[in-house]
Amino acid sequence: MQKKLLGLAVATIVASPLAAIADEAPAPTSPWAFTVGAVSDYLFRGVSQTHGKPAVQGGVTYTDPSGFYANLWGSNITWVKDALGKGSTEVDISAGYKNSFGGSKLGYDVGYYTYNYPGYGSTNVAAVPNPASFIANPNTQELYGALNYDLGNNNSLQAKYSYTTSKYFIGWYNTDTAQNTKGSGYLEFNGTFDLGNGWGVTAHAGHQSVANWSFANYSDVNIGVTKDVGFGTVGFLVSTTNVKDGGCDMITNAVSAGKVSPYCWGNSGATSTNGGPTGGYKNVAKSTAVLSFNKTF
Repeated sequence: MQKKLLGLAVATIVASPLAAIADEAPAPTSPWAFTVGAVSDYLFRGVSQTHGKPAVQGGVTYTDPSGFYANLWGSNITWVKDALGKGSTEVDISAGYKNSFGGSKLGYDVGYYTYNYPGYGSTNVAAVPNPASFIANPNTQELYGALNYDLGNNNSLQAKYSYTTSKYFIGWYNTDTAQNTKGSGYLEFNGTFDLGNGWGVTAHAGHQSVANWSFANYSDVNIGVTKDVGFGTVGFLVSTTNVKDGGCDMITNAVSAGKVSPYCWGNSGATSTNGGPTGGYKNVAKSTAVLSFNKTF
């Protein structure tokens, strides 16, 4: 009996530390991440994709321990339909590889990104003074490369460049020369800063250059604040660009004449005899504020 009790005591002493270690060991991290969210206005590089209206968004990302990753993301949009095409959905597919230089704080990220607009249909490409006349195939593909610097404590800086490899960048083409916009580029600088207690700050500055159509070039900046509220993250962002609206009178002013910005956009509610929207024109790249909510699981 004593031998049995002694054996049980030894087994308990040996097993207890192992059990404690097992309890303290972190759970394996899943390579899958899912996000769902909503924004009061979907901005892409400072330009509204929903004519100032809200959007519901979501995505899934797979990240391999080697550094390879793939992402699928979607949102509702209105701009293709506003251009008298069809469809109200954007589906983005991307894949890439990220790592650090020799384990240092400096890292890199390279990949391929595709912006897809299912069922975009035939858009109006007639020579009329309306942005619809600029839209060809809106589906866009880009190569991108980025340098990331880890500042520690969940703070980071990034410099990134995206290069358009598709024939058109979001369907733009030069209406005077009929040249496509392959080779367009976007240079951006981003910062993410953790303030503690669930608070964060983001900062961004970028410049979009449109190949063969410099009239559409512009720069954008934004600054945002985020708060982790436990069941998700709430954000508030202020964005502005150097785009001038020129009055946004697309019926009487020709875009190609430089009288009004190509980022003055109508809606698809009604069309005039020249094939363009009759109203709802606004500068979709104007200064604006955006509220957001995101949940990652």
